[in-house]
Amino acid sequence: MIRRMSVALLALAAALITPVPAQAADPPVVRTEAGWVRGETTAEGRQFLGIPYAEPPVGKLRWKEPRPVRPWQGVRTTGEFGNKCVQSASWDPGYEQPSHTEDCLGLNVYVPEGAARRAVLVWFHGGGLTAGAGQDVVPDTFARQTGTVVVTVNYRLGAMGFLATAGLDGEAPDRVSGNFGMLDQQAALRWVRANIDPFGGDPGRVTIAGESAGGRSVCTQLASPKAKGLFRAGIIQSGAYDDCAARTHETAVAQGAAFAQQLGCADLACLRAKPAAEILAAQGAFDWGPVTGGAFLPRQPQEAFAQGAAAGVPVMNGANQDEGRLFAFARFDLNGTPLTADQYPTVMRTDYGDEALARYPLPSYPSPTIAYATAQGDQLFACPALRLDGALAGRGKVYAYEFADRTSPPFASLRNLGTDFDFGATHVNEVQYLFKHFGLQSPLNAEQRTLSRQMIQYWGSFVRDGVPRAAGQPTMPTRPGTVLTLRTVSAGGNVPSSTAHGEHQCNLWDSETVTQSG
Repeated sequence: MIRRMSVALLALAAALITPVPAQAADPPVVRTEAGWVRGETTAEGRQFLGIPYAEPPVGKLRWKEPRPVRPWQGVRTTGEFGNKCVQSASWDPGYEQPSHTEDCLGLNVYVPEGAARRAVLVWFHGGGLTAGAGQDVVPDTFARQTGTVVVTVNYRLGAMGFLATAGLDGEAPDRVSGNFGMLDQQAALRWVRANIDPFGGDPGRVTIAGESAGGRSVCTQLASPKAKGLFRAGIIQSGAYDDCAARTHETAVAQGAAFAQQLGCADLACLRAKPAAEILAAQGAFDWGPVTGGAFLPRQPQEAFAQGAAAGVPVMNGANQDEGRLFAFARFDLNGTPLTADQYPTVMRTDYGDEALARYPLPSYPSPTIAYATAQGDQLFACPALRLDGALAGRGKVYAYEFADRTSPPFASLRNLGTDFDFGATHVNEVQYLFKHFGLQSPLNAEQRTLSRQMIQYWGSFVRDGVPRAAGQPTMPTRPGTVLTLRTVSAGGNVPSSTAHGEHQCNLWDSETVTQSG
């Protein structure tokens, strides 16, 4: 408490003794609590990139809760994205090299020109909680078309964001460690609440959103008591996998002990002295994610929702029709070893059991890989999304959708591979209909551009008013088990459907007796 007051007093003192810059009336210059920032004016509006929202979590602050950023003097230029948090290289554009930089807690603000007090969308990126950054989407066009302010956020990943150990428990106020990345997200939301007004945003109308691990983050924040009051609505895109479940404290600490042993460390001093590259090299064999049992997440999200967590907070929740194709491709075809017809029965029985093999007969699909992918996507994404609709329905409005444009172009990372694999409406593919994915324009045809405009209207309406609407289009359903199928006109257009549960074989996947594959 004393330290937070000191930081606030420093900020106040800096504001009193620092003269207002001559450019302060110029739209690209904005005053935050920590100091002035100068952004850029683009064809879409204004943007401020790489604004720090917390102190760099380096040295003694590694594996500490985020602390308020220190005030600075003068005007800080925010014309470039900040550092990506520690992560490995990947096939995504801009991720050809690993990042070993821990000074990464920044955010990006996109503001359309015009009147102030706009609704705010805060975007948490995907990447399995081990990869990605706020710059993965450039939402400047979305901001202009919807009349909203959009903020994209970096947060700590992998071991840096989710390590739990007995030693770290001893440093935590509630004796439960391991939620550093999620606490970073909440610190960013507190920054938004305190600073978004001079950017033209309304701190009382904040919607959090994300895809994949970003969607899981939204689900987790909905269940966290410490997030209460930081947002008024949430959007979960392909984020309900594993029913939003977090690691138990016991499991997380056991994993942390094994991780420390792998690094040859017996105490925190040793772990904090390890270079980020060594931490990154050691983390691959472990599961990283939120931890239950403490003040951040006292109980599992599903249990929290049943007890009324985030009551009254409207939620948009959905998945893609062919989620599993990305993962099946990565497992089989990417390595030049497509799943064969002879291998299919054995792989299905091993991963999912005999009943699943019977439900997904090979002759019904274009290839063994796609047959397997359909089962995987149904089990991991489609059916958990439908279950989450039911879990959330008792505590507020839940609007459900399914992205189903099977003609959609593969997202940028997959296009770069030059493969002719049929990804359909796979995991991540809907993102390019909302934003510039990795800052790139997607090669959408005329019908897909129409669908993109409709989706932007649905998402924008939800951010502004809490109800997703699009001109001339059906209302997004709120009845559990019914989804709005999003697809091009030639494929039937956007239509409410009550058959998703059956189409995705959810009576099978909802059974506790089915083999669960991860």
